[in-house]
Amino acid sequence: MTGFYQILDSIKNQLNKDAFVNTVTYGNLFDIDLNKQTIFPLSHIMIGSANYNSNVYIYNVSVICMDVVDESKDEVTDIFTGNDNEQDVLHTQEIVARRLLEMLSRGDLFDDGFQLANNTANIEYFTDRFENKIAGVTVTFDVITKNEMSICDGC
Repeated sequence: MTGFYQILDSIKNQLNKDAFVNTVTYGNLFDIDLNKQTIFPLSHIMIGSANYNSNVYIYNVSVICMDVVDESKDEVTDIFTGNDNEQDVLHTQEIVARRLLEMLSRGDLFDDGFQLANNTANIEYFTDRFENKIAGVTVTFDVITKNEMSICDGC
């Protein structure tokens, strides 16, 4: 039966395949020691709600894709890019989010019955959200799965 565990595991497994992801977590983001450099780049999964719609369930999912921004000690010579890799981090973490969305739209996750609802998602960029300088994206989307529950289960 497809449900909460299967969605979490499928998204986690897909993120773990990504070259720009080192760690995948779930739960309260503030319980993670974000000061540990070895866990980055990190993707964090949150399921906000589930809606029942007769033959399907629709899960609202957010994934935070983030990495540490490295600052150079060199003098700033380009005021557009600055002396750090923030733009690179935003780009690579957006790629993680986009690759996940593609898998839900027409890839392995789609084939496994986890489909991006209405082929839409929202990607929000952030920097300095946490204690050390971290940047990335939060992607929020709905996943549709078949309702495989039978009224005779347990009969």
